[in-house]
Amino acid sequence: MPGGRRVAAVTDARFDVAPGECLALIGESGCGKSVLASALLGLLPGNAQTAGSALLGDLDLLTAGERTLARTVRGRLIGLVPQSPAAHLTPVRTVRSQLVETVAALTATRGRAALRAAAEAAAERAAFPADHLDRHPHQLSGGLAQRAATALALVGGAPLLLADEPTTGLDRDLVDRTVDELRRHVDAPGDGRRRALLMITHDLAAAERIADRVAVMYAGRIVELADATAFFGSSGPRHPYSRGLLRALPDRAFAPVPGMPPELGDLPAGCAFAARCDRATDLCAGPPPTGAVACHHPHVPEDTRA
Repeated sequence: MPGGRRVAAVTDARFDVAPGECLALIGESGCGKSVLASALLGLLPGNAQTAGSALLGDLDLLTAGERTLARTVRGRLIGLVPQSPAAHLTPVRTVRSQLVETVAALTATRGRAALRAAAEAAAERAAFPADHLDRHPHQLSGGLAQRAATALALVGGAPLLLADEPTTGLDRDLVDRTVDELRRHVDAPGDGRRRALLMITHDLAAAERIADRVAVMYAGRIVELADATAFFGSSGPRHPYSRGLLRALPDRAFAPVPGMPPELGDLPAGCAFAARCDRATDLCAGPPPTGAVACHHPHVPEDTRA
């Protein structure tokens, strides 16, 4: 950062995603979700540093070179639905030509007619209208650009799909159709293997619709990792911040989480959520415990308490 400052955008992120599973990563804007996604694909700025490991099979994504990432990982092993799809589409090429090129690069399809048909099928999977295929990115709305990016990401049948806010700009019906298609991508076997999905989203309704597990990120750290059924069910999440996110939904209490998140460059030594938490005590001045719930005073479900 300017002046030589450093910011720990993501710290101690520990999780796995199994074949056939959808893990939804949720949290407020600026908490580090998209930075994490960029790190997995080697797309961080040149002045960023990473530590630890991120294993995809036997390949460590954090130490892989650009040649490996470009030729082996992106598109082939990891499909990406980007957060800003319009910025990732080639501005001087039509959507059709970009789909045809992607199909030719990532599949065994050959021949002009076959490539054209495969491109149209990919567009249909993402609910991209056929009569817009010959348009350029600047002629698309935000929702159409999102659908075009989703179509491109699904082409290669990658074993891991990383979807960063895949429902941005879509109305509710299209949100449901898009996440259902992502779920089908996970459940349908590719080359005899099931696929995995890491979905970064603010849309908790979309997460509830398709996720198997939920990871909640706050101030650069994963503060809770939970089964989706329990997380969205009657017992609810255990971390106070996670419970606050659900309470803020219009169909629940519609009550905002009080206060503002801390600056990543000025995090407290203890729990970063303590200043906003009605359960905080002096104990929260120290680092929270490690494990599925990073909290000194997690909520305990009634059946467990009994």
